Amino acid sequence: MERKNLNIGLFGFGCVGYGLYEVLHKTPSLNAQISKICVKNKGKQRPISADNFTFDKDDILLNEDINVVVELIDDADAAFEIVTAAIKSGKAVVSANKKMIAEHFEELLLLQQQYGVPLLYEAACCASIPIIRNLEEYYDNDLLESVEGIVNGSTNYILTKTFAENLSYANALQQAQEKGYAESNPILDTGGFDAKYKLQILLAHAFGIKTIPADIFNYGIDNIGELELKYAKEKGLKIKLVAQAFKTADNKVAAFVLPKFVSNTNKLYQVDDVFNGVITKTCFADTQFFVGKGAGAYPTASAVISDISALSYDYKYEYKKLQQQQGLELDNNVLLNVFLRHKKEEALVLTTYFDSIEESYLNNEQGYISGVISLKNLQKITNTYGANTSVILHDAVLNYELGENENAPAFTNTAAVY
Repeated sequence: MERKNLNIGLFGFGCVGYGLYEVLHKTPSLNAQISKICVKNKGKQRPISADNFTFDKDDILLNEDINVVVELIDDADAAFEIVTAAIKSGKAVVSANKKMIAEHFEELLLLQQQYGVPLLYEAACCASIPIIRNLEEYYDNDLLESVEGIVNGSTNYILTKTFAENLSYANALQQAQEKGYAESNPILDTGGFDAKYKLQILLAHAFGIKTIPADIFNYGIDNIGELELKYAKEKGLKIKLVAQAFKTADNKVAAFVLPKFVSNTNKLYQVDDVFNGVITKTCFADTQFFVGKGAGAYPTASAVISDISALSYDYKYEYKKLQQQQGLELDNNVLLNVFLRHKKEEALVLTTYFDSIEESYLNNEQGYISGVISLKNLQKITNTYGANTSVILHDAVLNYELGENENAPAFTNTAAVY
């Protein structure tokens, strides 16, 4: 099949935008070139000629010679306006804005159908890991049982430093900010919101479930303290922020973002620094493991390049799982095995939320409960006592999901996962 010639209008020229510009100039076989770049800051010094830039979005959106819009800006609301206008103009779109896609998924889906142009967004999920394309093409059947992984490079960097160099959480966060991995206000990453937006996108392609952000429970790493760090180190565990979704016994899907203790038998144990790692499990093929850099200009630009290349062959997402209409819905009654650190005075009331307690500890100021609790009750605790608690999922869930314990029942055949 002959490649189409692509004339690109680029919105945004930060690290990823400049990385894309450089990579495109090194891959002339793509038959793709950036015709114009729209930026906001008129006074900023940039490493390429000013002739490449415009400050008027219509110089791209109304330019009939431009047939592809690449959107790489931080503002989700502005990104939605740009993407909407581009699609309505008949231009194909590539985006890396996971917040925009997660918040407007259904609207963007309808726009693609109405105007017959594709929107590709591989870079919005795991940077260099081609997980969306694999979910669309390789796992285009109903035999996929679970998807889980480390999908946020910033938090993985912070957690890696706390274990590898014994840095405090505050110092590790400061280092991440200095290196440009975390923003001055890092709550989007550290609060688990970025991972949640990515999980929403993966849910649509993995299980055909359309969601809004409020549908998915996310709990970040902000409250992790010395007690749980000491607990992990004494037991030879690491803590990772993990997004996961899996089918339950009654043909529903549980989906959430939580910090998780992982042991050295867990594939995610060795995924450190700014790397991402994703594990898929199917009924017959068992597990596959994807790993790659999850942050940085070139890894993200590589995913954007992959989407641009796909557009040159008229590729578009078919949303096969959505078309299959399996009728799957989210389940928040699933049981989880968690570690809950709490203030001393709240110990008694918090025990009433648990289905069973395996271990507990209390000192003069704080303590922890380790046991089985429903996702619904865990949400109630974090809504009410969240400022005083820290929640970490036990690795036992992974052992059941991946079948690493031959004597353990498959999670899809049990009502509870713990």
